[in-house]
Amino acid sequence: MSVTEALADKLAEDVLAAQDEMGNDRFYLEVAKMLSTVSPSMEEGFLTAMRVRLAERRGREFLNRRLESHRKTGG
Repeated sequence: MSVTEALADKLAEDVLAAQDEMGNDRFYLEVAKMLSTVSPSMEEGFLTAMRVRLAERRGREFLNRRLESHRKTGG
C-alpha cells in the first residue's frame, strides 16, 4: 500500500466516524471536494476508501438483518 493509499484510508476511517457523530452522511463529499483542490490523487484514494467502507457497512447491516430474521423464524 502506498503512502497516499494509507493516508487516504485512515482519513476515510476518521471521516466515517465524524459523519456518524455529526449525523451527516454526505460530509465525505465536502472532504473530497477540498482534497480535489490540493491533491487529486489523494481525493481519488479517499473516495475509493470511502466507497469500500460504506459498501462494507451496508453489506454488514444487510447480513445482520437477514441473520436476525432467520434466527427469529427458525429457518
